[in-house]
Amino acid sequence: MNLHEDRYSDYALVREMLETVELVRRFNASQTEAVAEDIQSVGRLFLTGEGSSRIFPAKNAIRKALATGLDLCIATEGSRQASEYDLSDFAVFCASNSGRTKEVVLLAKKLIEAGSNYCYALSAGSGTLLEDVCTETFVLTCGPEHAVAATKSVVEQALFYESILRHIDNRGNTLASKELAASIEKALTMAIAPSVIESAAKAGTIYFAGYNDGVAEELTLKTNEITRKKSDYLEGTYAVHGIEEVMNKDDIVFVVDPIDEEIEKFQDVLVNGIGLKVVAIADRDTPFTTVRIPGTGEMNPYVYLCAGWNLLVEIGLSLGINLDKPVRARKIGNEFIE
Repeated sequence: MNLHEDRYSDYALVREMLETVELVRRFNASQTEAVAEDIQSVGRLFLTGEGSSRIFPAKNAIRKALATGLDLCIATEGSRQASEYDLSDFAVFCASNSGRTKEVVLLAKKLIEAGSNYCYALSAGSGTLLEDVCTETFVLTCGPEHAVAATKSVVEQALFYESILRHIDNRGNTLASKELAASIEKALTMAIAPSVIESAAKAGTIYFAGYNDGVAEELTLKTNEITRKKSDYLEGTYAVHGIEEVMNKDDIVFVVDPIDEEIEKFQDVLVNGIGLKVVAIADRDTPFTTVRIPGTGEMNPYVYLCAGWNLLVEIGLSLGINLDKPVRARKIGNEFIE
C-alpha cells in the first residue's frame, strides 16, 4: 500500500498505518525512565486494557521479559477478570486510547480506592475519565485515530512498555527506532503476491498461527474489522492439535514466524492432509509461500504486525470493503457514560 494511489490514500486506516513509520522513528524511550524505577521497586507489573490496547502491547512485553530473563513478574488480563484478582502487590498499567473504556476505568477506580500508589493510565489524550482516577497518566504522541481499527496506537503502546523493560534491564535508550521505522515502512509498502491475496479473499476462514506474543492474535482481530471475514488465532501448534477436524481446503493459514521444528508437522497435517494453503510471514524463506519481511532481530514482531496490516488492507480492497467503517464494530467497545 502507499499514499500515491487514491485506492489507498482515500482511507484513514491506510494513512494511520503509514503514520506508524514516523511515530516509531521519533519515539522517545527516555519518557519511561522514572516510571521504570518505580515498577522495578515494586517487582510486579500488570498490564490491562481491552482489545488492541492489550493484546500485542502486553503480550509482546511478557515474551520479551521472559526471553531476556528479566527479574520482573509481568501478567496481563482483561479488566473485568483482572478486577477479581488481588493486585495489591502489582504496579498496574491501564491502557485505553479514549480514556473512557468502561471496564478499564472501573478497574482503575477499584485499585485506587483499595490504596494503590502505582495505578498508571496509558491513553491517547489528556483530560480523560481514566486520568481523573489514576496515580499518573502517560499520553501517547500518536494522536487520534479516525479508522475504527486501531493501528499506530498499538505500536506506540508496545514500544512504551518495551522501553520500560529496557530501562529495568539497564539497556536504557537502546530501542533502534530509526532502523525499526525503516523495516516497518518496507513491510507496509511491499507488494504482496496476488495469489496470496486471492486465496485469502476466497477463504471461508482466515487463520493466524504463531507465538503467543500478540502478533497473530492482533491480526486475527484486525481480520474481522478490516476484511469482515471469519478468523481464528491458533497459538503454538494448536493448528495441528484438533482444529484440523473442522478446517476446509478453501481456508487459509498464515503462520507468523514459523518455528523450524514445527514446519514439517504443519505441512503434513494442513497442506498434505487437508489441502489448504499455508502462508508464512517470516524474515527468511520457508517451505511455504512466504511474505518476506526485512529482518530486525528482536524487534521483528513489530514488523510482522505491520506486514500483516499490509496484507489485510489488500484483502479488504480486493473484496470492495470500506476499510474505515465496519458495519457493527465500534471505536470504543464499551464506553463509560457518566
